[in-house]
Amino acid sequence: MFLFRVINFILIGCFLPALVAVPARAASEAVVYSFRGGTDGFGPLAGLINVGGTLYGTTWGGRYNKGTVFKMTPAGVKTVLHSFRGSPSDGYLPDAGLINVGGTLYGTTVGGGAYGGGTVFKVTPTGVYKVLHSFGRGKDGAGPVAGLINVGGTLYGTTSDGGAYGFGTVFKMTPAGVVTVLYSFKGGTDGLDPDAGLVNVGGAFYGTTAYGGAYTGPSQGYGGTVFKVTPTGVETILHSFGGDPSDGIQPEAGLINVGGTLYGTTYGGGAYNPSKGTVFKVTLGGVYKVLHSFGGAPSDGAHPFFARLINIAGTLYGTTSDGGAYDKGTVFKMTPAGVVTVLHSFRGYPSDGYLPSAGLLNVGGTLYGTTSKGGAYCNVTFCFGTVFKVTP
Repeated sequence: MFLFRVINFILIGCFLPALVAVPARAASEAVVYSFRGGTDGFGPLAGLINVGGTLYGTTWGGRYNKGTVFKMTPAGVKTVLHSFRGSPSDGYLPDAGLINVGGTLYGTTVGGGAYGGGTVFKVTPTGVYKVLHSFGRGKDGAGPVAGLINVGGTLYGTTSDGGAYGFGTVFKMTPAGVVTVLYSFKGGTDGLDPDAGLVNVGGAFYGTTAYGGAYTGPSQGYGGTVFKVTPTGVETILHSFGGDPSDGIQPEAGLINVGGTLYGTTYGGGAYNPSKGTVFKVTLGGVYKVLHSFGGAPSDGAHPFFARLINIAGTLYGTTSDGGAYDKGTVFKMTPAGVVTVLHSFRGYPSDGYLPSAGLLNVGGTLYGTTSKGGAYCNVTFCFGTVFKVTP
């Protein structure tokens, strides 16, 4: 289900809101690197991480057309560290970003591995690579779309498929690659299809499911949930998305914790019709509020996808996959009260990227990110994407 949705996303690029975006202020954006396709990779869906001043990320494409792990200097000098080969010896299609644990990078692939259900892998900054776990499309889960988090040397994550009921899992993994499923989603009110990663708050794990919950169905839309899972595998639903004008639907991105309150985005829902997504907050006790409903072009963004927010001194920053002045996506900031300012509207080929699906990385006050399309190099179908930077 998820893979079809993402391929569609890459290939195609009235209610009044309570809060509206304000016009963009001056912000400087520059393309740091344009992907060339082929062995270089294309279509990065994930954001970047910074390890000692070097940026690391993942793409589709590559030597075997199964994806890549790359590193890049802030000036745009890029090196492919690993090109994925696919089943049975390797994973393919890394949709998620990487994490750094003691100088080694860990990540996931949606497919491939010994059983075709995706993998968890590690790779050193010099390109020494190893598959740690191959998901079996069974009780251990399948299709990990999201990245991992590290808690005391144990890795935690989600799979969008598989598990005891076939609707996804929350799992933990030892450094040796032994996976234990903490929770298997049942596909009803408890949610299904967790595409996003987890956040650890006080020893419990919080996340989102793109579908399911109390209000999913033909009349309510796609639904989705915010959930909590304890280390012993007890799940609690904090919020079920309803999709009416007062709520969002389909949360694809992970949550962030700001002083004990969780913030996130939904791809759809909100005050506009047709819906264009929201930014929301929810307390650990389940008190929920929509902070901003996206309105689309020209003064606002629309449809934040995998765009996990980042917090810089109390202001939240993120991306939308479309909307903005050219309807090709935005970089935005938002105050705690929900006032959104568009910092950059993407223009697309040839001078800019477009369709940013991931969140941002703060490096010394400069924001780095990726676009899955646009940039200087194209084929007959689409342009291959970029790494960009924005100085607010």
